[in-house]
Amino acid sequence: MVAADNSAVPDYAGKLRVDGRSYVVVGAGQGMGRQTCHALAQVGARKIVCVDIDEDRAKDIAEEIGIGVPWSGDVTTRAEAARLADFADQELGNIDGIVDIVGMARWASLLDMDDENWDWSFDMNLRHAFLLSQEFGRRMVKTGGGTMVFIASASGFSGAPMHAAYGAAKAALMAWIQSIAVELGPLGVRANAVAPGVILTPRMEAAFTEDQRERNIAVVPLGRMGRPDDIAGAVLYLTSDLSSFVSGRTILVDGAVDAKFPYGTL
Repeated sequence: MVAADNSAVPDYAGKLRVDGRSYVVVGAGQGMGRQTCHALAQVGARKIVCVDIDEDRAKDIAEEIGIGVPWSGDVTTRAEAARLADFADQELGNIDGIVDIVGMARWASLLDMDDENWDWSFDMNLRHAFLLSQEFGRRMVKTGGGTMVFIASASGFSGAPMHAAYGAAKAALMAWIQSIAVELGPLGVRANAVAPGVILTPRMEAAFTEDQRERNIAVVPLGRMGRPDDIAGAVLYLTSDLSSFVSGRTILVDGAVDAKFPYGTL
């Protein structure tokens, strides 16, 4: 029998591999960043620059994965973002991708939030993405392209009570990656984001009470809270050739919370 479809079948498992490629992971020292470093290493990455503001954490994860090179600095400043890009250039030779995990929220009501907290939220959640996409984008364009993956948030999709500035900054980040995709796509650069729901990172593990855990689990259709490896898996997909025709998109990883009808049974 002659098949109606004679198109070639790709090596799908091979498309997940990143053999010989080199990456920069910013915020690599713990949680989602640490898991992302392990994910890339397991599928064949040649070398990873492991970036963390804490020097010891950067060194620890670099040693843990075996192919890491530690770097420590504050990438919310132009000078440090440029220093990192120069270091990665020299260390890697060719930068195939960057994963930016950095982000944090402060809690305050919308009416009580002051200018300092607003500015801090945008520096902590958006400014570094702007700086790193420029610094690394220039280098990727010169070498034929690459991938960028940022961490957004479910708070960027809907109202973010008590951390409105965080939600606004993450929504802006999702718009920013669309602009990267449109402007740099013709030059070989893909840009995407992963938007986590509530994830049990080490910081959240330490902060949550048992009651808070139970209340969060109760709203998740999949019946559990997210783990850092859930986010690393989505990052790996967006970094690999499995997503070679995906750019400018944000993948929501929240256990179907956003998909749920909000009013209960009528």
